[in-house]
Amino acid sequence: MGVSKKGSCAIITTFEKAHAQRVRQTGSAHGSFSVVTFHRLLAHGVPTASDLEAGRIIFMMAAQGKANVVRHERIDESAAGQRIDNYFLRIAKGVPKSHIYRILRGGEVRVNGRRVSQTYRLGIGDEVRIPPLRLAKPAISPAVRVPAGKPLPVMFEDDYLLVVDKPSGHAVHGGSGISFGVIEQLRAQRPELKMLELVHRLDRETSGLLMVAKKRSALTALQDMMRAGSVEKRYFALVSGRWPNPLQHVRAPLLKYLTEEGERRVRVSEAGKPSHSIVRLLKRWQQFSLLEVELKTGRTHQIRVHLSHLGFPIMGDDKYGNFALNRMLAGEGLRRMFLHAAKLAFIHPVNGKQLTFEAPLPADLRDFAAWLDKREAAG
Repeated sequence: MGVSKKGSCAIITTFEKAHAQRVRQTGSAHGSFSVVTFHRLLAHGVPTASDLEAGRIIFMMAAQGKANVVRHERIDESAAGQRIDNYFLRIAKGVPKSHIYRILRGGEVRVNGRRVSQTYRLGIGDEVRIPPLRLAKPAISPAVRVPAGKPLPVMFEDDYLLVVDKPSGHAVHGGSGISFGVIEQLRAQRPELKMLELVHRLDRETSGLLMVAKKRSALTALQDMMRAGSVEKRYFALVSGRWPNPLQHVRAPLLKYLTEEGERRVRVSEAGKPSHSIVRLLKRWQQFSLLEVELKTGRTHQIRVHLSHLGFPIMGDDKYGNFALNRMLAGEGLRRMFLHAAKLAFIHPVNGKQLTFEAPLPADLRDFAAWLDKREAAG
């Protein structure tokens, strides 16, 4: 049964009076709910009888005012080790980045009652003061529900990390016109896990081994190891041309830039970041070569740009490849980029054990290599 505006006003006034008394008694306006005026509540409809059940009206008030009150959060292991600016960027979805850095610089964020810089790393048990946050204008498009989808092949899993064999065609995360990716689907499949974060990335068309952290401590440790070059990453790539050397070091600095259409690209440039790939010849046909490429640095599109710069573009590469040859080979079964993350080797960030994982070439790439063998044998 509905409640009249006059009646609802009286009820809300009662709650406001009770809250005011609580403030006088405790000296704090930050109780278990926040006051919402009669007019703000009516903007979302007149309360019904069900809304006025015990606790229901308080829930509505808290929902209305949650962006306008100070909160305190206790840090657990899912956030321990994370920089506080990155923590806020993660928990405050929809809040402009400029606002987050403004409240950090202004001292509105406190950890254990003290001001901290934006580079402060959170520890287990830290109490973070979260001030009122200004939400950005909501997107016009409705939120996309992430389907759980088919489980990915899991190569390894423990309490700290996952290693999965990512299929080609799957983006690792949503963005740039993609509603969701591997990490969003993993979170939908594993709702019981407090945290799942990508340790590194693979291009959408690249298949193979991908690391996902389940603890903040594992994430930061693995990323530090990758920056130090102590994670071994090897890829298989099929290129156009006859690669000449059994072993070759490629050191060419890489620079990111945007095309006139606004698309992200990378090129070799002295103004770029130092980049190092080690290329080993695995097999050679008349017009193609199968290479193993070991990454010593992890720049965006590093393998693709290094090989294309040397005149050996990866087959099926739609950004740096031989487009005419790509179209011809698509008719022979190669309808994707021939790049596969085949090997990962590293020391477990917690127990110190050596871990090594290998993912064989997917069926479509094996079939195309077999077609090359047959064509070569036929002369």
